Amino acid sequence: SHRIARRRTKDHLRVQGNRPERIKKPVPGYPEREQWTRQMDFIMSCVGFAVGLGNVWRFPYLCYKNGGGVFLIPYLIIGVVGGIPIFFLEIALGQFMKAGSINVWNIAPLFKGLGYASMVIVFFCNTYYIMVLAWAFYYFIKSFNATLPWSTCDNPWNTPSCIEIFHHEDCLNGTIGNTTYGNMTCEELADGRSPIIEFWENKVLNISQGLDYPGSINWELLLCLAAVWVMVYFCVWKGVKSTGKIVYFTATFPYVVLIILLVRGVTLPGAYDGIMFYIKPDWSKLGEAQVWIDAGTQIFFSYAIGLGALTALGSYNRFNNDCYKDAFMLALINSGTSFFAGFVVFAILGFMANEQGVDISQVAETGPGLAFIAYPKAVTLMPMPPVWAALFFFMLLVLGLDSQFVGVEGFVTGILDLFPGKYYMRYKREISVAICCLMCFIIDLSMVTQGGMYVFQLFDYYSASGMTLLWQAFWECIVVSWVYGADRFMDDIARMIGYRPFPWMKWCWSFITPCVCMGIFLFHLFNYKPLTYNNTYVYPWWGEVIGWCMALMSMLCIPVSVLYKLCRATGTFKEVSINIILTIMCFFLSHSFVALAVCFGSLSCWNTHPRPIFNALAERRRFSPKI
Repeated sequence: SHRIARRRTKDHLRVQGNRPERIKKPVPGYPEREQWTRQMDFIMSCVGFAVGLGNVWRFPYLCYKNGGGVFLIPYLIIGVVGGIPIFFLEIALGQFMKAGSINVWNIAPLFKGLGYASMVIVFFCNTYYIMVLAWAFYYFIKSFNATLPWSTCDNPWNTPSCIEIFHHEDCLNGTIGNTTYGNMTCEELADGRSPIIEFWENKVLNISQGLDYPGSINWELLLCLAAVWVMVYFCVWKGVKSTGKIVYFTATFPYVVLIILLVRGVTLPGAYDGIMFYIKPDWSKLGEAQVWIDAGTQIFFSYAIGLGALTALGSYNRFNNDCYKDAFMLALINSGTSFFAGFVVFAILGFMANEQGVDISQVAETGPGLAFIAYPKAVTLMPMPPVWAALFFFMLLVLGLDSQFVGVEGFVTGILDLFPGKYYMRYKREISVAICCLMCFIIDLSMVTQGGMYVFQLFDYYSASGMTLLWQAFWECIVVSWVYGADRFMDDIARMIGYRPFPWMKWCWSFITPCVCMGIFLFHLFNYKPLTYNNTYVYPWWGEVIGWCMALMSMLCIPVSVLYKLCRATGTFKEVSINIILTIMCFFLSHSFVALAVCFGSLSCWNTHPRPIFNALAERRRFSPKI
């Protein structure tokens, strides 16, 4: 055998033969950090954060739109080459560095802007995502009525064009046309405004003419928003010790409700047609570029990549936790939940289409349209509608609540990590969480006005869009694999878990995943369409300017931070220029990504004097052992 014992310093990887020895303690120089009470707390928190509303209302619609079961092929392929590698990278990076989304990039300080970019994105997400919870809470409260307020047309907010839901049997028999609404055809009845839409637009949103007409505040919705923010605050104010207990309920309860709704849904007439509509494969779709783009975008959305929250959650793990296996298990749970939720949604939609005598494509919705229009319409057709309405909206509230408070936890963790331990202050965490929640709440006031829906869509379309997440994911892979060094990071992971992950991860970080991210990013950029509401209202030019400013606030953090570091480097302009040229030469001469990493590292440590290239290479040989 060729077993070789190589001596290493205590704080680096010890190797005997080809098997690394697991290091029990974190890297020296990093302070001890609060940890999860038990490892299942971490699993549940990741499930609660990553499995959210998008799994229920976005994936099923994309699946039916892009060829049914055929959509699973690009979805799984991009998940393997893009989603899982970055998902694992973020968790492992947080676990190894024991830091939040900003300080983890001390591995390459020149690119610390990645951390600030993720903080900007997650702050925007925390700001607008909670509005969905406020709407769900509002519907949940209104469900406790013998007659659901969105099921009739005799309310103050209804208009003369309101037409209550009718059954297709009545329409076919002609009873509606002769007795209820006068001499109207079924097509004319179908074109009328339903009480569900009028409740949503006239009562809940009380929507105005456009973005430039903010109108007054909806005080009922404001109270719901305040109540949800209070819930979020008390979920995270004590850190992972309290969060880890709450997620046991918030992460598991939605599955209980989904199972109940599935059992109820498959017993309804028309459910089989709905399910077949969902999974029936259309192989011609497989060759369309849009199908692959939708699959990639959904992967990055549902895996919550680029937000920094996964890094923060991973930082509270034990140093030798096997995050490699955790990443695969969590990815499987996430994707499995999306697919399972599709059966629940389309069983209900099949029933609704059967009752109304229309095609399923006419009732299939995505986003808020599914949660607050399609499903409320479906429950009015069921026996005991208040029970099913309350159950569904409580599930939506819980499903989004853990995503919200874990996002806040990730943001607060990143902020607190910026302050060293010597700046200790009693109740520092509680005060920081309160300030974060209050800031977001103040911004949210613009979304509970009559023009609030236009503001909400502006945030959703630009601030945390596919482009910003893909840009973030691309640079995360580049910095870890090309700047810090993929081999070096694999060694770090081996120090934690006791074995090297399959080389596929390294290949994905270095080549495949960046290409996937940049390809989808460019597709989004070249196929950009101005934002509209309901395909009718076009946003004014200044609204688009605000939207692009929100998008660029995160995307420009990376180049701006690089320029800032270079401008702050010690030395004359000539010296700085020479070091940049030497860095590029170092890469081409060494033919090694890790050598480039160390050269960039020498640039990023210019707080005193630039380190010579040869010293950097010597450090690379000393601190990046190959197993």
